[in-house]
Amino acid sequence: MRIAAAQIVTGEDTRTNLELVREWTRHAADAGAQVVVFPEATQRQFGHNLTSIAEPVDGPWADQVRQIAYDAGVVVVLGMFTPASPNDDGRERVTNTLLAVGTDSAGNRIDASYDKIHLYDAFGFLESDTVAPGEGLVRVDVDGVRIGLATCYDVRFPALFTAHARAGTHVTVLPASWGAGPGKVDQWRLLTRARALDSTQYIVACGQGNPAAAYAPAVDGAPTGVGHSAIVSPMGRVLAEAGEEPELLVVDLDLDAVETARRNVPVLENARQL
Repeated sequence: MRIAAAQIVTGEDTRTNLELVREWTRHAADAGAQVVVFPEATQRQFGHNLTSIAEPVDGPWADQVRQIAYDAGVVVVLGMFTPASPNDDGRERVTNTLLAVGTDSAGNRIDASYDKIHLYDAFGFLESDTVAPGEGLVRVDVDGVRIGLATCYDVRFPALFTAHARAGTHVTVLPASWGAGPGKVDQWRLLTRARALDSTQYIVACGQGNPAAAYAPAVDGAPTGVGHSAIVSPMGRVLAEAGEEPELLVVDLDLDAVETARRNVPVLENARQL
């Protein structure tokens, strides 16, 4: 499978962000990608009001993403926001949702969504103030390849990735909008490689680029991205890594490498309940 990670920098305007999806999907399709992964918060950058633009996964913004994917003949995975019930104190919330839509090479339609389970209540940011947590894991099958869905802060929780692997995934995609700060890029690199090794599968980690590197405005205190998207092998080797600016990574995944890794380092079989 040829897969692409489209590291872009989104902003406040959802229509402009949709045009970025259209443009970069076309680039990825032209490069032969079957799946194109965009960052978390593709619909709108963190730091802006999210409840005002949240819509169901069958709403107009998501439908335009579907059409982009159908027109290109690919599967698009990206982050958007869907409505959620208010907090106990009445504060409005959204759900941090991944949309996975499009068609595979056989013309089969893929249409799924995943709600981020682990909320980023860390480093002084409280995602749970405005975002409701998801409940269940989601996987999609594209051209016979099983793909797990995860989002950003999920990367700090290995059990999610091993659960995907035990369900037969070859790759887990990880859209993100990674918060900046001392040591954060190093942590991102370490965690994405560790999750690949934990679960002996490919990790396609697509983050928002650094707004400063793209000459775009950021929002102080919000996790607006650091770049360094990466595609990591089942043995933890970085196959491709972006810098801070917008960039398209395209890699051919050798699915046999997943089976080889699981045969040589059978951590999923060897794990014991503690």
